[in-house]
Amino acid sequence: MKRVVVTGMAGITALGSTWPQIHARLRARANAITYLEEWDRFTDLGTKLAAPIRDFEPPEHWTRKHLRGMGRVSQLAVRAAELALTEAGLFGNPLLQSGSAGVACGSCVGSTPDIKDFALMVINGTSPGLSANSYVKMMPHTAAANIGIFFGLKGRIIPTSSACTSGSQAIGYAYESILYGHQSVMIAGGAEELCPTEAMAFDMLYATSQRNATPRATPRPYDRDRDGLVVGEGAGMLVLEELEHARARGATIHAEITGFATNSDGVHVTRPEENTMRRVMELALRSAELAPDAIGYVNGHGTATEQGDIAESRATAALFGARMPISSQKSYLGHTLGACGALEAWFSIEMMKAGWFAPTINLENLDPRCGELDYITGEGRALAVEHVMSNNFAFGGVNTSLIFSRWG
Repeated sequence: MKRVVVTGMAGITALGSTWPQIHARLRARANAITYLEEWDRFTDLGTKLAAPIRDFEPPEHWTRKHLRGMGRVSQLAVRAAELALTEAGLFGNPLLQSGSAGVACGSCVGSTPDIKDFALMVINGTSPGLSANSYVKMMPHTAAANIGIFFGLKGRIIPTSSACTSGSQAIGYAYESILYGHQSVMIAGGAEELCPTEAMAFDMLYATSQRNATPRATPRPYDRDRDGLVVGEGAGMLVLEELEHARARGATIHAEITGFATNSDGVHVTRPEENTMRRVMELALRSAELAPDAIGYVNGHGTATEQGDIAESRATAALFGARMPISSQKSYLGHTLGACGALEAWFSIEMMKAGWFAPTINLENLDPRCGELDYITGEGRALAVEHVMSNNFAFGGVNTSLIFSRWG
């Protein structure tokens, strides 16, 4: 089997669109949560909190032809892919059209404004907002398809629409495509555009934060006083490459992907299952041929929901013990849904390279029902580690675990 390395990384987030910008916000322990006055009109929506990207505009060099089939989720995904390919030194390379390069990308849904236009057709019997590109923008694989079209990819296209594991499953399936020799290069990640329907989905489950008067004080992953999650938006992309292919072209290597696993709970659509959460981590370790004590940090899913925090932390503690450092970047960005697995993978690699791991902010009083772990708080933690694990758990009982190893 082949070895798979990461040669490009990029993202669009509410904290910024470069690692120095994001790193500075993590160091400052400043989150991006804000009250959205435009959501006041949704009278049945309890939460009015989110982490929006305020300053994103499509680049000037994108043409009308580029944009006509892209909703916001695809624009975010394509731009993140463009930045990642540029960093990898592959932007404009004929390799992308050779058939040896593909894409795996996910989101929870397509662009919801276009879904609304179809809904209005069903409700009103007329369809003034629809166009030839409306379905292309709303389809579940719109982000993956638009990346493939934008860069002329002729290899595999793997759409993942598995809620909060969309981004991490995409990275895992892209990794396997290279591992087994099917592709030399894969663009992999996830994206999500902000929509009040996503906040409402969690609101109806009593799972959203209601701290509308104090946005910066929430979300509070693993905290005794948490009151739910906050939704966010963003996109994250990695360029994965077969090791010898990367070496041959002199590429900069950021990390190696050494482990991946995904499984399902098979129990309940929204209630997490501790045993299968632990099992997916064990399977990732097995694929990496690593013992639990080789992992130096776990990037937790940490949504700040009661059942999720407790089940995840207990599963992690049962496998790794109390010595394991863990934190959640959702305390900064909220839950970016289809993007979170990709963004957290990127952050995990960057933090491993820097030797500094961001704390979970707003974690002031650990919930005693959570597993016994080394929760990173305060100023963060300087750690020299060889391997990090990034975990995500989604509605439908979908679990993923990725392992990244230091390079050089």
